[in-house]
Amino acid sequence: MELRGVFPVLPTLFEPNGQVDANEVAAVADFAVACGAHGVVFPGVASEFDFLTTEERQSTLQLVAETIAGRVPLIVGASGDTTDAVAGFAELGAEVGAAAAMVMAPAAIGSTASLVTSFFEDIAARAPLPILLQNAPPPVGSGLSIETIGKVARQVANVRYAKEEAPPTGQRLSRLLDSAGTSLTGVFGGAGARYAIDELNRGALGLMPAVELTDVHVAMYQAHRKGEHERARGLYARSLPLLLIQAIFRMRLTKEVLVRRGVIHNTGVRAPLPSFDAQDLREIDVCLRDLEDLLVTEPVARTTAVA
Repeated sequence: MELRGVFPVLPTLFEPNGQVDANEVAAVADFAVACGAHGVVFPGVASEFDFLTTEERQSTLQLVAETIAGRVPLIVGASGDTTDAVAGFAELGAEVGAAAAMVMAPAAIGSTASLVTSFFEDIAARAPLPILLQNAPPPVGSGLSIETIGKVARQVANVRYAKEEAPPTGQRLSRLLDSAGTSLTGVFGGAGARYAIDELNRGALGLMPAVELTDVHVAMYQAHRKGEHERARGLYARSLPLLLIQAIFRMRLTKEVLVRRGVIHNTGVRAPLPSFDAQDLREIDVCLRDLEDLLVTEPVARTTAVA
């Protein structure tokens, strides 16, 4: 099965006491499917995976898998600090029915091609899943060179996909497709879909943004796939103001929008992110009003209190 389309990265939702909120995690998974997502990813950077305990990652992944119940493919985010941790998360993904494992090379591995290749060989030998190599710039990722990613794809048969997020993402995506050739099934765009049209124009299989605008991203992707490029670009232009706010506030923006859309009730994050002021919240309201006719769930017309 080839993975293609819009695969939003689901956030981890928290109760007011800071514990993982299982009900709201399930609600967001259902929301993504209702918006037409072609698959979902959990956990990723947008899930605050590096602020979850191993037990929380395991139980929440199982919950996501149970909630989507095979309606769309699940990509398990298996990145971790060590080879053993990554292999363990990928193995759990296989157990719950994931279609692939998304993996960043741990920072401790560095960016030397031989070490990165050896790491992915180890993971491929231990986890029976196709691997999606996620390449993000520091400090989130190692910012691997195109040559290194291409070498990994050519030498490790299980590495079938890549998610390219290091800038300039469009140019790097084109170079990666040329470098890897048939060793990769394809490349996905990331970076919150802020460069979505350029990535799709360059041959990306799809997008892996955050989840709050999945319906808009699905409509944009489908329009582009049908050759309706003016419509796709128009949808992209309408979504971009909100995505620019997301570039600063990250998961806090995702959860704020999900509250306004009536999907969840709590906006708490564990990651150290900036908080909104009153003008930020007013701007979010305006951005959502400008998108209202495109949303499958009506946004709540209100401004929440400043956190």
